[in-house]
Amino acid sequence: MEYTTLGRTGLTVSRLALGCMSYGDPGWRSWVLDEATAKPFFRAAIEAGINFFDTADMYSLGRSEEVTGRALREYGDRESLVIATKVYFPLTSAPNMGGLSRKHIVQGCEASLKRLGLDTIDLYQIHRLDPNTPIDETLAALDHLVSSGKVRYVGASSMFAWKLMQALSLSEQRGWAKFVSMQNHYNLLYREEERETMPLCVEQGLGVIPWSPLARGRLAHLQDKARATARAKDDAYAEQMYDHASDEAVIEANRAVAAARGVSPAETALAWLLARPGVTAPIIGATKLEHLETALRAVDLELTPEEIAKLEAPYQPHAVRGHS
Repeated sequence: MEYTTLGRTGLTVSRLALGCMSYGDPGWRSWVLDEATAKPFFRAAIEAGINFFDTADMYSLGRSEEVTGRALREYGDRESLVIATKVYFPLTSAPNMGGLSRKHIVQGCEASLKRLGLDTIDLYQIHRLDPNTPIDETLAALDHLVSSGKVRYVGASSMFAWKLMQALSLSEQRGWAKFVSMQNHYNLLYREEERETMPLCVEQGLGVIPWSPLARGRLAHLQDKARATARAKDDAYAEQMYDHASDEAVIEANRAVAAARGVSPAETALAWLLARPGVTAPIIGATKLEHLETALRAVDLELTPEEIAKLEAPYQPHAVRGHS
């Protein structure tokens, strides 16, 4: 496994992060693995050198954090692991159970700490922006968590670049803990982040940990069968995200490059993303051990400039997706 630092911090993370949305309660989503079935994935990831794990309080309505916490205590060394979670989306319809108010951020963090079995969360991220809460209230609450020792670093997720810069500037003015990372929607099928967000992250020193690096599996298949997967049957969001006329041409270009190299399309798609300026660690999802093994091989795959050009050539501008 290769390692790097998360942006300009001194925090060392693996070049892949294991996304834990797939582990928790199958009753929440049919494709989610229960605890017993999920444990081998944590063990395999740690044995392969992955030390970066990303979950969220809303995944399986808290169950993912519980499963993640227990598995990492069983298989990992807490001092070397980087455990990340997120807050924003509601777990229930009751008042103050979602959003980014000071009340919900603090109580959400405390609940996540209990579920994860931790004293401190390494990276605490806002899952999206809250349009109903002033940004200074959100940032002050996050700074409070850092100052109180409940959180070590804070991170952002999908938003417009000007909003991210506004948050960074306000934190700097007030002397608050600043966002050190951006978890954004970025892959071969969706590259609008290259316009402003990626250059901003590079200039400001934020680590980038893209979600959906394989475009909900569309970049991983040898044939057009992504919509036949267990997740696709439950994932209307994917249909909203990847409906551009040029998407199939990008998918075919990726398949062609992969075939010429004698590797899987998932490997070339991940290798492309790992080589992009500013990208720290794509967040990979795995519900089969072969998914994890494929991602690990991608870390060692170096694409040529000609291959990269072939992968990028069919792309056409998209509408902004993933901010809500």
